[in-house]
Amino acid sequence: MCGIAGILGSYKKEQLHTMLNTIIHRGPDATDTYFDNQIALGHNRLSIIDLSPAANQPFISNDGRFILVFNGEIYNYLELKTLLKEAYNFKTDSDSEVLLAAYTVWGKDCLEKLKGMFAFAVWDVHTKTLFVARDRFGVKPFYYHQSSSTFYFASEIKALFAAGIAKNYHEKVWANYFIHGSYGDINETFWNEIYQLPAGHYLLKSDQKISIKKWYFFENRVENYLHNDLSSQEAMDRYSILLRESINLRFRSDVPIGFNVSGGLDSSTLLAYVNQQENSSNIQAYTFYTGDERYDELPWVQQMLSITDNPLKEVLFSAEEVKYYHEKISYHQDEPYGGIPTLAYTKIFEQARKDGFVVLLDGQGMDEQWAGYDYYIKKSESLIQGVSKSPFKKNTLSQDFLDLSKKPTYPELFDDEILNLQYRDLFHTKIPRALRFNDRVSMAFSTELREPFLDHDLVEFAFSLPQDYKISKGVQKYLLRKIVSKLLPAKITYAPKRPIQTPQREWIGNELKSEIDNGIERIYSSKYTHWFDLDQVQSEWKKYLEGDNDSSFHIWQWYNFSQLID
Repeated sequence: MCGIAGILGSYKKEQLHTMLNTIIHRGPDATDTYFDNQIALGHNRLSIIDLSPAANQPFISNDGRFILVFNGEIYNYLELKTLLKEAYNFKTDSDSEVLLAAYTVWGKDCLEKLKGMFAFAVWDVHTKTLFVARDRFGVKPFYYHQSSSTFYFASEIKALFAAGIAKNYHEKVWANYFIHGSYGDINETFWNEIYQLPAGHYLLKSDQKISIKKWYFFENRVENYLHNDLSSQEAMDRYSILLRESINLRFRSDVPIGFNVSGGLDSSTLLAYVNQQENSSNIQAYTFYTGDERYDELPWVQQMLSITDNPLKEVLFSAEEVKYYHEKISYHQDEPYGGIPTLAYTKIFEQARKDGFVVLLDGQGMDEQWAGYDYYIKKSESLIQGVSKSPFKKNTLSQDFLDLSKKPTYPELFDDEILNLQYRDLFHTKIPRALRFNDRVSMAFSTELREPFLDHDLVEFAFSLPQDYKISKGVQKYLLRKIVSKLLPAKITYAPKRPIQTPQREWIGNELKSEIDNGIERIYSSKYTHWFDLDQVQSEWKKYLEGDNDSSFHIWQWYNFSQLID
């Protein structure tokens, strides 16, 4: 896990150094650069596999033709190394060198062979071409900007600003955020002329031309499964094998590994399979709590861990800490993020790093592959669970700003409505935003987060199972519950989904009231007041304080935006 940056075209060395310094938190263990008369490449390293200096980047191929900068992990690097050892002379034990060897031998076809999370760039010294690729689900980020003569890229947007790219608001994206809760399309950011490479795509940059192509065709791959006539037992057996393999691969590390737990099914599943590792009882678990029994999942977590005897670090997050962490994480996110649960989650990584745990696993991805959200069975367009009416307040926005928005539409590649919703959540809504939130909060404290449930073989298989294997008689993630109930008590694996994990609604109207007032005042005194109907903002804030608080998301949007105002 690392931070990468580069400039292709006209540049000054100081620009690259400034970019790397801006994202030093992503890789504090080593920083190095590569310069020639056309390109500058830089890398901040967080050492996870092969801790020796020989594995530092930028990495140069044996023949000197290719230079690699890489952010992520290739989990099946040992298997790939076996395949490549006759064609490539390895000098390290790192997965980075295996990735470079794979590209050297197979070119872009190496992407299909990789199991991992990655965003990497390879400079071809002979053809003067830059090849960039991002993993299937976009676990690792890649941002870029093209000026008239220069191409810039980095792992975080702030590094592009540090290089001198103008910080201009992409008003359409902001309008869709406030009105529809959208975080932008797959290639968009909240900033003009700063783009992200979509998940499962690669980019070729040569001269002044940029070519972007899709390499991961999820819809084609799942077609191979959709018509398989597997019994429920066969499906459970196959899924269990895939899940075990995924977690085994993600335990490859030369530094200590822990895992994050909450009280739900996904964490139960992670716990059950983590504890099939060797010396599993010594694997450290982390969870957060707020001290509010209406929301805290701590009793469920303690009950789960009492069965397996994993050591548990309970991390308390309080209302008094929101201001500090919100300022810090707004800086690290560069764009709006989800709310106070994200801040509480942040504190886990801070504690893990203090404890010496550099790698953590969590349970992201189960709801999307198993149709676990309530709107899969309820007719609702809301992407926010647990609210009874729209969380958005269009009346607080000016008409000119409203006119900029356009309700997002998403591909419908399948004949089944639920499959289309799952596809949307995997590639356009839930997973892209969650992965961005999680990458930034983990990297803010120089820790690596691994997502074993987003192994592509696992997701493809679960996604393609018959609907009644996912939802049966109103029970969601039906077969998954049956699988896990063989490993943990049914009272844990059949516990209801609890989407709200902090007293955000209560804190906003009480302990955080003055903070929200200050945030609204920052909006009033900014150059973006024309986006809002300020009288309506005050009216909705007053209604909230008087008890109209079914949803706090619109208040959070204002508070989040106020921290990102330049």
